[in-house]
Amino acid sequence: MQKYKLWIILALIIACLGALLLWLAPSQSVAEKTESVQTMDVQSNPVLPQPASTTADRAWMSHSQQDTEVNCQLRLDNANRLIVNEQTRNCFEYFITQYGEKDIQQIKHDFKAYIQQNYKAPALTQILDLWDRYMNYRQKLGNLQAPNIDKEDPKYYQSVYAEMKNLRKQLFSDYEIEGLFGTEDTYHEYTLNRMTVLADKKLNEAQKAQKLKDLFNQLPEDWKENLEQLNKLEDLRKLTADIKARGGSADEIHRMRMNLVGPEATQRLEKLDVQRSDWKNKVNNYLNERDNIMKSGMSDNAKQQAVQQLKAQHFSQPEEQLRVGTFESIHDQGGKLPYSE
Repeated sequence: MQKYKLWIILALIIACLGALLLWLAPSQSVAEKTESVQTMDVQSNPVLPQPASTTADRAWMSHSQQDTEVNCQLRLDNANRLIVNEQTRNCFEYFITQYGEKDIQQIKHDFKAYIQQNYKAPALTQILDLWDRYMNYRQKLGNLQAPNIDKEDPKYYQSVYAEMKNLRKQLFSDYEIEGLFGTEDTYHEYTLNRMTVLADKKLNEAQKAQKLKDLFNQLPEDWKENLEQLNKLEDLRKLTADIKARGGSADEIHRMRMNLVGPEATQRLEKLDVQRSDWKNKVNNYLNERDNIMKSGMSDNAKQQAVQQLKAQHFSQPEEQLRVGTFESIHDQGGKLPYSE
């Protein structure tokens, strides 16, 4: 995995928030959550209409969507009023992502025609009104000015996020904001908080690890299931690299790991450290001895035989011999050997 991927969450937030400055950039799809919507108009048993999928639906699809179904499963209450949730936004985005294959006016026309065919008042009026405001919101995102702050500073992304939230308040009610963007905001706020912790120079790596763990524990359970392994892996890599970069000790790495992942995982990681160190020493010793052979006055055939014997002595397993072949090639070209850190 390439090194920058350790900042995978940072990369995601960059992608998400950067996209806010582009008109009609496709929104990232987020896993569906079970939602509890409270409003005085919503009955206890919401109705989920299932518009019939027919060949006529193809009129609303772009060419690239012809093998899909229209992702527009809007939820209504028993009074036929719209329940605003993530499905609402998914419906809007299904049509918006046709941009490029269709122009904006065609997209608006197709959406209105689709809704009029499948929904009745009062939901019909609510859906079209919210759609108009959502399209206005997407367009206004392109007018947001990037802050004059270093992109390496978490305040840059905090500023972009604040501007985005202010724009939403101008166009939507609190109920609509929670329904349309609540899931996304949980992710953004968690990611921004992680960035702030990682950039805090007042904290050592062990303290950062504890704060990252506390942030993670505040997430909803379904988010924890999706992010746990990825976040822990990337945080471990980042904090370990920071400790090594400033010449920190193995004890500091141990304390950081204990705070972040606990004693059992720390023990496994330290065992892995030993295995990596052993492999590194084995490869380096082999390459040094191989260099001596290649620089000797032996014939080419004798050198090849001697190298094969040397390789068999150092690496008994066939998979190890195949793996060390990569190190040989990189070593002969003068490159940096790909040891796992």
